[in-house]
Amino acid sequence: MPSLIPPPVSESLLVFSDVHLGSDLNECMPNVRRRSATIDRDLVLFLGHYRAQRPAGDRWRIVIAGDFIDFIGMSITAPAELPTAPNDEERAHGVGNAADHARLKLSRVAVRHADVFAALARFVADGHALTVVHGNHDIEFHWDPVKEDLRALLEDHARRERPELDAAAFQGRIEFSPWFFYREGVAYIEHGHQYDPFCSTERVMAPVSPRDPRRIARGFSEVFIRYVVRPTLGLPEHGHEHTGMLYYVTFALRLGFRGLLGLAARFIIAVGELFRVRRECFTEAAALLRAEHERRVGLLSQATRIGMDRLRALLSLQEPPLTTSIRGILASVLLDRIALGLASLLALLAVAIVGAYHGHALYAALVVLAAWALFHRHLSSQRTVDPAAQLVVKATQLARLFPAAFVVMGHTHTPVNTPAGTATYINLGSWAEDEPTEAPEESTPRATRTHLVIEMREQRPEARLFTWEPGTGPRTYDIPGPTRQG
Repeated sequence: MPSLIPPPVSESLLVFSDVHLGSDLNECMPNVRRRSATIDRDLVLFLGHYRAQRPAGDRWRIVIAGDFIDFIGMSITAPAELPTAPNDEERAHGVGNAADHARLKLSRVAVRHADVFAALARFVADGHALTVVHGNHDIEFHWDPVKEDLRALLEDHARRERPELDAAAFQGRIEFSPWFFYREGVAYIEHGHQYDPFCSTERVMAPVSPRDPRRIARGFSEVFIRYVVRPTLGLPEHGHEHTGMLYYVTFALRLGFRGLLGLAARFIIAVGELFRVRRECFTEAAALLRAEHERRVGLLSQATRIGMDRLRALLSLQEPPLTTSIRGILASVLLDRIALGLASLLALLAVAIVGAYHGHALYAALVVLAAWALFHRHLSSQRTVDPAAQLVVKATQLARLFPAAFVVMGHTHTPVNTPAGTATYINLGSWAEDEPTEAPEESTPRATRTHLVIEMREQRPEARLFTWEPGTGPRTYDIPGPTRQG
């Protein structure tokens, strides 16, 4: 468990997130876009640049603020020799999130992205430090064997160039944070998914499944990625915060009759899985896990000298997963609006039948349509898919709990630099980018390649948000729109 007590050496922080290594490793699913090859090249150049730069502090500390590895995004066929036997879902969609399944995924990522791991290993071998904060796509770092595999992988790369490497010192500069990274007065850093009910986990320090403690508990996002998004050709994984019912109806109709039936079947199975996950929340095993979570929070409090009251207040800011409530599940998959639409159609049918004998059908139909519009608007306002605004609100509250000049998160893939109470909230953007598509109706946005440098200047913390420009290096990133800080 990492210590949040200020280190004996002064450190300059190099912070980035949402790299999603391995997101396109696919052996099972048809709907996986290739990852842009330029991302790995730019990451290697980026790490090499800062490795050569003298920091204001005694050394650099890289803080990867979540989603470094995309364990959720991989679809890898299960080999026969896995100790945790794959279940039916894992045989259909690829190995899951048990410790040995995650180790297999990491080994595949290590081969696919060897240059990135080698560059990171050189950075640590030069005497700098590394902190990996868990995100929702790499919550598998909860497993100690997965953490040890990453440590061994980095050490192996470092030894190839430095056979005399001091292994103990090298390993001592690598740490994992299952929740947050904090330097008092300087920065509070976490991934941000705990404030997004589509992606949050109920027990951040003990995220295992009550039904099967060999596996991580799944949330809404992982269920729908595995059950619906990846098996459905053409359905995008991102951008759903800007789409509504009409988009999904139109998309489904374009699939044809057989495609529509397949999508409907996958959708129904996924909703059933969400309700199964909800039922697990009320079992005796879940109660035992909540006790284990409390115990681990207590150990974190002792290790970091952060009081339990403050950690409990931090927990109270988190959003419960959608899978903990029936209303949340129904709203998340638009079933509440589908039910409202069906009820309205039935009401209009009844009005037409009654009106044929008694008149006044037009007025009654207008009342039904007005009621549908009002309820639809209310339900739409209750469903917030984009967590960006929520993270700004939470950053203000976090700054009160953890005094710091900067509150830093990732998760949304959109850079932000805006005041948050007494602090400045910064979102790190992402390094996740698909290959450009040839489809003229689709666009593939370029990853922002943004990163944050936090250093002490004249006894005051100073943060600068940069984007990596191939061929030129880091350039100050200008935040578009009204969130830009002057």
